Amino acid sequence: MSGNVLVVVAHPDDEVLGCGGTARILADRGYSVKTCILSGDVGARDRRPTDDELLADTRAASTVLGMADPQLGPFPNIRMNSEPHIELVRFIERALEDHSAEWVFTHHPHDLNDDHRQVSAATQAAARLFQRGDRVPALKGLFFMEIASSTDWQFGGTSRAFEPTTFFPIGERGLGSKIEALEKYRAVMRPFPHPRSEEVIRGMAAVRGGQAGTGYCEAFQAAHIDLGGVF
Repeated sequence: MSGNVLVVVAHPDDEVLGCGGTARILADRGYSVKTCILSGDVGARDRRPTDDELLADTRAASTVLGMADPQLGPFPNIRMNSEPHIELVRFIERALEDHSAEWVFTHHPHDLNDDHRQVSAATQAAARLFQRGDRVPALKGLFFMEIASSTDWQFGGTSRAFEPTTFFPIGERGLGSKIEALEKYRAVMRPFPHPRSEEVIRGMAAVRGGQAGTGYCEAFQAAHIDLGGVF
């Protein structure tokens, strides 16, 4: 892989839960990784800190993961379906342009959280920007992430579940940084057996690593990948 990486999420902490370990390892390797968070203030969040505290937490988490200062949007928390789809798409397109992103990570399109679904659909539309002109480089990869307490809380019995197809080894370095970054967010982590507990996050990294036949991993569902950018 080479090029800039953009992580597009609905809420602060989604970026860490979905690909925090991957972001840390890519940053270590010299990649420029940035987060675009559409609902930057998560106004409806339970146990929400003050505006200044939330901004400080978001920036602190980015620093732990070696990411650039996040791009924060004004869209309403848990009401993103009330916003015109085109406005979400245009905001993400601007983030793609600003960062010259070639690799994009975002939510799974069938997460339980509706904001996640709206952002996933808008990101997929925005990711086609390179085919409509030369404002951004060609897309090399688009990946759906799994978010603890959203992707895993989707009810079964459908063919819409997250299907891990791509695995990124993060090792103890990436996993430790992911947990440290999550702890920068006040009142996000929970005691075991909640999915946002350290035990479950470590366990999932071990499970994904076992599936891939390597150490701790984060898993993604590949929506688009240009193998010319890999080999």
